[in-house]
Amino acid sequence: MVNEIKLNNYTIKVESYEEEKVNGLYKINVSFKVTSEEYHAITTLLYEGMFDVKVPERDLTFRGTIQQYFTSITNLYIPGQVGDYTLHLIEVNS
Repeated sequence: MVNEIKLNNYTIKVESYEEEKVNGLYKINVSFKVTSEEYHAITTLLYEGMFDVKVPERDLTFRGTIQQYFTSITNLYIPGQVGDYTLHLIEVNS
């Protein structure tokens, strides 16, 4: 089981992980929790759009972009809240 991924060296603890190849390119789907304290950092990171993706437990590294992402809550500025995020990343040709 994969427990974390790194996007541009930012570590995200994941609750679920799926990996596949689409037309020879890696695609990963992850879900993770985001607390109100992490919200700003995660949102800022995701707005970058392009990432150095690392999956240490799979010895997998690729350059990727967001194919899709969604969340159970869009405003985590209220202290104590936790959102469920789902993120689909796909490798880009270099």
